[in-house]
Amino acid sequence: MSLIITDDCINCDVCEPECPNEAISQGEDIYVINPNLCTECVGHYDEPQCQQVCPVDCIPLDENHVESKDQLMAKYNLITSKA
Repeated sequence: MSLIITDDCINCDVCEPECPNEAISQGEDIYVINPNLCTECVGHYDEPQCQQVCPVDCIPLDENHVESKDQLMAKYNLITSKA
């Protein structure tokens, strides 16, 4: 399952550089996560790094993009093979 940034985002800029897949970018009003690039840091880290640094805890799981750990690992392998 990818992550999503809620409207509670304060645009503090700490999450974007933490994402190893470059899935986080500045949106129109708040930061956004591209669900096609988000692997919850599977393949890179044990925990989602953006959640670890977020000071307002506004990055929950995105219920609209449900994926298993195996699917996240497959996405990670696809993303990193393009590099």
